[in-house]
Amino acid sequence: MSSQKGNVSRSRGQKHQNASAYRNDKYGATAQVKVANSKVHDGLCQHCKGVLEWKVKYKKYKSLTQPKKCVKCSEKSVKDAYHIICKPCSLKLEICCKCGKKEDIIIPINSHLDKSEQEEDGEEMRKGCGRGKKDVDSDDDEDYDDDDDFGDLEDEDDKDFDSDSCRKKTQNMSAAPPDVSRINVKE
Repeated sequence: MSSQKGNVSRSRGQKHQNASAYRNDKYGATAQVKVANSKVHDGLCQHCKGVLEWKVKYKKYKSLTQPKKCVKCSEKSVKDAYHIICKPCSLKLEICCKCGKKEDIIIPINSHLDKSEQEEDGEEMRKGCGRGKKDVDSDDDEDYDDDDDFGDLEDEDDKDFDSDSCRKKTQNMSAAPPDVSRINVKE
């Protein structure tokens, strides 16, 4: 038996093993799970970051509802769960927000904000829906065969499709086309 005194080595593997890994969003993610999965754990040492990632992975992470009191400045400014030090104090003292030890910080505080701002700018550029796009005709178009009569039509169809899709997005869903089946036409 494995619990015998002095019996520290086992010759066989685990009897019951999982066929697949646990997923915290297997049956649809709740709002709390979505927030926990998207959370960036910044200002933490390697150990504390691993602990919080484990809590998120196995659905043990519980977010804060109200800010906690920082142990350094005694203000209610700790907004992340399981942290004991606020981010300004952690940045100033260069310590981990969770354990308070002077360890190497893996992800610096506010480094993810710079990336998200850049992504938002990129998304705004993509959401133009073709408005403001300038058609630039270059000399490269002259290199193609002039026998292709349908080349210009494809470009126009793409433009019409883009403008139609933008119109449909901006159009109100409650505005339905008129019902023409009930109209009586007299000649």
